[in-house]
Amino acid sequence: MLSAALMLAFGLVAHAQVMIPAPPQLAANAWVLMDAHSGKVIAAHNADKQLPPASLTKMMTSYLLEYEIKRGNVELDDLVRVSVKAWRMPGSRMFIQEGTFVSIEDLLKGVVIQSGNDASVAVAEHLAGSEAAFADLMNQHARRIGMQNTQFKNSTGLPDEGHYSTAMDMAILSQEKIINYPEHYSLYSEREFTYNGIRQSNRNRLLWRDSSVDGLKTGHTTEAGYGLAASAVRNDMRLISVVMGARSEEGRAQESQKLLTYGFRYFETPKLYERYEVLDRARVWQGVRDEVELGLKDELYATIPRGEQANLEAEVEVHSTIKAPIRAGQELGTLVVRLGDEVVAREPLIALENLEQAGFFKRLWHSLLMFVIGLFS
Repeated sequence: MLSAALMLAFGLVAHAQVMIPAPPQLAANAWVLMDAHSGKVIAAHNADKQLPPASLTKMMTSYLLEYEIKRGNVELDDLVRVSVKAWRMPGSRMFIQEGTFVSIEDLLKGVVIQSGNDASVAVAEHLAGSEAAFADLMNQHARRIGMQNTQFKNSTGLPDEGHYSTAMDMAILSQEKIINYPEHYSLYSEREFTYNGIRQSNRNRLLWRDSSVDGLKTGHTTEAGYGLAASAVRNDMRLISVVMGARSEEGRAQESQKLLTYGFRYFETPKLYERYEVLDRARVWQGVRDEVELGLKDELYATIPRGEQANLEAEVEVHSTIKAPIRAGQELGTLVVRLGDEVVAREPLIALENLEQAGFFKRLWHSLLMFVIGLFS
């Protein structure tokens, strides 16, 4: 039987079929549209095809810097000495000068806003000693967050044999940055940055066209074509789009806009449950108490066709025999949320509290009860 907290719907109203058109087909080599909170992929094409990412690579470069800042290993006002290699980098640049010192904060802006190859190499050398060592760190972090089809050879995205990623992996990286590093995310919406007397604009055209768009990164090389990882939020729903291999700078903006418009128009992502919200109570044997509270370790969102929230149904599947001691966070069951025949969410139910063993006589009595119940089950 479901607890009151889990009664999303009883199915008393007939499930109405929602008509949703097929996702748009884009003039690009690969694309992904993902909900940032639920992780649901709404639309995709060649999502796992390995392609040159160009300057989308710099999302990982800036991610590593944000990672080190969050852990206190680097401060925004730390100064970095610019090497000859960083100064001489071709392509898009922040225009830092060899032998000068630049703050971490300015380098982060130079990587994100100006897409500076010089800034990216300066960051790589500061964090890892060399760009090659930094690329190794990039790959380790990529595996850690679930980017299974990516291999980095440099910090910039300049053409390099064996340097590749996918639209799906770039969406995963975008989600990681947005959800787990919100303190730095506002940087991705800044339209321009001036350094060394040179003002440069963010190349993400959607920042000027759509007020709901607030990131993330552009990329372009002759080999890769034009790419854009974008994110937008409307009515608490945040979407991530990744387009790789578009035909032009204007094209990547238009194709990304098509994906975002499609997602917001036909889908919604309600928050179903809060982190650590009490969703059920499970029977416990041999404990100082006979019940333990169950919930989720994280907030739960579900991406569904717009207007279908009332038709969601949830149920809990609790382990048949739960014995003390129990530790908070221990998995004791599963929460399953369905929309019709489709499972839209499946998450472990965890204990929300510690529960110690009872004394000897209660444990003995419960052992006898479990034995008798077992005879008739």
